[in-house]
Amino acid sequence: MEPDEAIAIVGMSCRFPQAPDPEAFWRLLSEGVSAISEVPAGRWTDDASMPPAIRHGGFLDDVDRFDPAFFGISPREAVTMDPQQRLILELGWEGLEDAGIVPATLRGATVGAFIGAGSADYASLISARGRSHHTLTGVQRGMIANRLSHVLGLSGPSVTVDAAQASSLVAVHMAVESLRRGESRIALAGGVNLNLSAETAADIAAFGALSPDGRCFTFDARANGYVRGEGGGIVVLKPLSDALADGDTVYCVIEGSAVNNDGGGTSLTAPDPRGQQEVLRLAQRRAAVSPGAVQYVELHGTGTALGDPVEAAALGAVFGRTGTGPVQLGSVKTNIGHLEAAAGIAGLLKTALAIHHRQLPASLHHRTPNPRIPLGELNLEMRLAPGEWPKADHRLVAGVSSFGMGGTNCHVVLAEPPAEVPSRASADPEPGVLPSPVPAPAPAPVPLPVPLALS
Repeated sequence: MEPDEAIAIVGMSCRFPQAPDPEAFWRLLSEGVSAISEVPAGRWTDDASMPPAIRHGGFLDDVDRFDPAFFGISPREAVTMDPQQRLILELGWEGLEDAGIVPATLRGATVGAFIGAGSADYASLISARGRSHHTLTGVQRGMIANRLSHVLGLSGPSVTVDAAQASSLVAVHMAVESLRRGESRIALAGGVNLNLSAETAADIAAFGALSPDGRCFTFDARANGYVRGEGGGIVVLKPLSDALADGDTVYCVIEGSAVNNDGGGTSLTAPDPRGQQEVLRLAQRRAAVSPGAVQYVELHGTGTALGDPVEAAALGAVFGRTGTGPVQLGSVKTNIGHLEAAAGIAGLLKTALAIHHRQLPASLHHRTPNPRIPLGELNLEMRLAPGEWPKADHRLVAGVSSFGMGGTNCHVVLAEPPAEVPSRASADPEPGVLPSPVPAPAPAPVPLPVPLALS
């Protein structure tokens, strides 16, 4: 394939708070739902005195449920497996189904698996229960991608990426590059994050990153930290020429992407505007689209007093000041919280669905602009109501950003498929045309270790 060929998103899967699949995720976004709640009973502790910064978050239901027999795994081994491994197996299978690919046909094929992950909560929890023959493979983080490759029989690259909060979007970038180099012919890319330990939440709160209000006030004057979220998502990627040859339908295409590091800002964890500007410019150049063509940017947008103004300044310098109309902005973190290592894939899926549906959801919790962010001067505008894209008669083009603590920056440029590519909108059947599948039995619970409560 050509080194700069577009990469098609031909399938996707997700599990986010109150959104167990892409259809439910789109409903949540388009209806402007906040999925933030209190910690589920029994997850950590029932102590009502837990501070709101820790007590609130975006949580999944039934993270202890998994059907090991479906994947050829014994119950004894499944108990030792990090639930992040379990979730990625389910998401990988569902993503291939959405792409119309029978997983068994990929056995032995050069299909890559690139998964962003950072949490080691389960390893700390299970260590209190003793160890077994399966403990090492159950909790070693590299096994999150390798388990998926093993179960599906994939022979392409298999990499678990830890770039802090940028992990899953960096995983997508790596998958795109692997496809363009020809070392993968299909790639599964995404990320996962489960918040299983109250002690990890307490560490993040002690660092000062969490909002005492339990919300992400992205680009708002109230910005005071983020609220944590959990979940995972995967996209199935192919070179656009292969998608055309295979008759695939396409959600959208990845035109270009880039990764860099700040290279040393004012501190290890402080964002640097020069590094962010450079990654935006590099991704835009690789995508071969003009800065003025970018109509929407899915922000990293955590809602922190330090990070938001830096991100806004970089966007204004690269995109905002070059366009005729304001660039629309939003952050999925206002709906489901900050998924940390899986934050980038959440933003990517939101934007891919927005292109597919040709509608932009609203960003929540924005009342008064941050006085340190001159939106008008930067030619930027928060998306505060759902509706059509700006310049809807033009090709839809969007950027997705994800920045990691420690300075790793990633940006991906998405666009609607070229006119000759079948789109999902034209390929989806009318309701009721196809018979509904028989639902599979609910997975049985696979026990989690006894939760660790805050002392």
